[in-house]
Amino acid sequence: MSKKFKSLVAILMMASMLFTLTACSSSPKEEGSDSAAAAKVEQIKEKGKLVLGTSADYPPFEFHKQIDGKDEIVGFDIEIAKEIAKELGVELEIKDMKFDGLLAALQTGKVDVVIAGMNPDEDRRKAVDFSDVYYKEVQSVVTKTDNVDKIKTLDDLKGKKVGVQKGTTMESIAQEKMTESEIKALGKVTDIVLELKNDKVDAIVMEKPVAKAYISANPDIAMTGIELEPEDTGFAVAVKKGNEDLVSSINDVLKKLSDEGKIDQFIADANILMEQE
Repeated sequence: MSKKFKSLVAILMMASMLFTLTACSSSPKEEGSDSAAAAKVEQIKEKGKLVLGTSADYPPFEFHKQIDGKDEIVGFDIEIAKEIAKELGVELEIKDMKFDGLLAALQTGKVDVVIAGMNPDEDRRKAVDFSDVYYKEVQSVVTKTDNVDKIKTLDDLKGKKVGVQKGTTMESIAQEKMTESEIKALGKVTDIVLELKNDKVDAIVMEKPVAKAYISANPDIAMTGIELEPEDTGFAVAVKKGNEDLVSSINDVLKKLSDEGKIDQFIADANILMEQE
């Protein structure tokens, strides 16, 4: 065997050994990265807090409120975040920021979850993962109890006065779907309900859970069979891609809240809190 051939064999053997060592060393690293992603829940438990990213300018979902002289971030989404933190056995830390910066904060690890009335549309799903939809807005039409049989379809509201809360989804839906009705927008749901009770409007458009809350306290008003849904995909919790265990834990909490009827209760309570002076 020539020296050249021996040298070539030696080089090939060394290259083969280096390749094997590289493959072996890279394998645990990849496994480690996968396990790190799969251990997000454990990471949150170890640090003892769940960091929530939200944009607290969207009542009743998340908004600032003076409570006992202290500014607090409250709302429907915040209650859901509290339940998730409770299930994980950790404290909840809230980071308030601009809506358009939320997903970047999630991707860079500044927050663990984003709950901010966010629609899980296709573009966002490319960047992050989402929980199950926990809430889809359904607007109901409420009228005086004596008039329920007279208002069964939107056609029955042609030429009628319909009350809505100003600057909300219900206002835009009413303007879009009730073009032949006179829309009266007021700042507070309590004022709209009072307008209905005093026969100053013929009907009002309200979030269904909120409508149920007001109807339970006002037997002279009732829900018609008319329901209006916006053309979106509802709201979901955003989580950094790869955190499947956290998504699973969140989905378990959301299902439990839904089964217990707490989702509707949270939205109703948030609306009431929003209107308190």
